[in-house]
Amino acid sequence: MTIRVRPNLRLLGVQANATERAVRGETRKAKKDGIYRASERGDSTYLRAQADAISAELLKGGVRPEQGKRTLVETRRQVESGWHAVADELARDGHADLARDVKRFVERMTPPRTERELIVGELLQHARGPRIRDQERTR
Repeated sequence: MTIRVRPNLRLLGVQANATERAVRGETRKAKKDGIYRASERGDSTYLRAQADAISAELLKGGVRPEQGKRTLVETRRQVESGWHAVADELARDGHADLARDVKRFVERMTPPRTERELIVGELLQHARGPRIRDQERTR
């Protein structure tokens, strides 16, 4: 069941706009419900097909760059610039602790990565993980 909060708040005169993902430091788009639920079960044919295609590219020597990467990086640059401006304004207004928190938030943002880059990272992490057959046998 979906609760529609924003229209109800607006009826009360309260502005209720969601913060954009990029401003929160989030680069990953929300998955469609069916894909999300299937991936939670480990049963997503869509994600499996993506992983298989990317694995094949890795085996051939590398993953082709995505068209949206440049836009993603530029958006992140603008977002970080905006947060730095907020931190500077807070510091000028005597809110040094808040300014420091904002700067720490920006420093802790994960690097902007495309969906394919995230999958590559997960595949490489999985490939480097411990393998039972490669470990020494003990009694």
